[in-house]
Amino acid sequence: MAGAGVDRDHGGMRSPLPADFADARQNQLLAALPSGQLERWWPAFEPVDLHAGEVLCEAGGIWTSVIFPRTAIVSLTYLARDGATTEFGVVGNEGVVGIAAFMSGQAAPSRAVVQRAGQGLRLNAQVLRDTLQHAGPVLALLLRYTQSLIAQMVQTAACNRHHSIDQQFCRRLLMGLDRSPTCEIHMTHEAMANLLGVRREGVTAAAQRLQGAGAIRYHRGHIEVLDRRHLEQRSCECYAVARKEYERLMPLPLAA
Repeated sequence: MAGAGVDRDHGGMRSPLPADFADARQNQLLAALPSGQLERWWPAFEPVDLHAGEVLCEAGGIWTSVIFPRTAIVSLTYLARDGATTEFGVVGNEGVVGIAAFMSGQAAPSRAVVQRAGQGLRLNAQVLRDTLQHAGPVLALLLRYTQSLIAQMVQTAACNRHHSIDQQFCRRLLMGLDRSPTCEIHMTHEAMANLLGVRREGVTAAAQRLQGAGAIRYHRGHIEVLDRRHLEQRSCECYAVARKEYERLMPLPLAA
């Protein structure tokens, strides 16, 4: 790939890395890697286009690679036998999809579905595991991210059990906003209801209340956030707790 970008040394000579090398740093986990590690991984990365609704891995499937989203957002969901789905985790440009590939036996404990279309970088799982055997700082960073993702899952489970649809809806909008380059979230009421595990009518009523308060503008599957502070005030504590834990553990904060 041609283009000017980050330079690297080869025996005193400096050769340019591709211009899109900088695109990798759109993923905050990659941007936080120890010096030189992103460059060493670069030849092994495969750019991927992720499409809304695309299933990256089914529950029980084997992760042969991991994906670092750049502009896409991926939902981690539980799929019941009757076809009902519930989201318990969200991964965007702050993290990596496929932590089972380096945590244990590679098998996915949940279904990973692309919720917002966009781009990402795919890395072979064996390349990642080989790095972790010799690179303590990389392992430490990935484990801290995993801890923050577990904290998010715990809060989501508690939220789904104890808080109102309005609070859950605000929490999920804020999580999507944190991982989106714009103030717009592309999601239908039906899709949101499936992620929260509630009835579509409940989501529609919650959206109407927020739109009436001037917090959002909704039109045909596009939710534009007009007043983030209002969403934060109407959300439960689950959003703030999960975000605070991420920012405690990770060197780069989520977007605000």
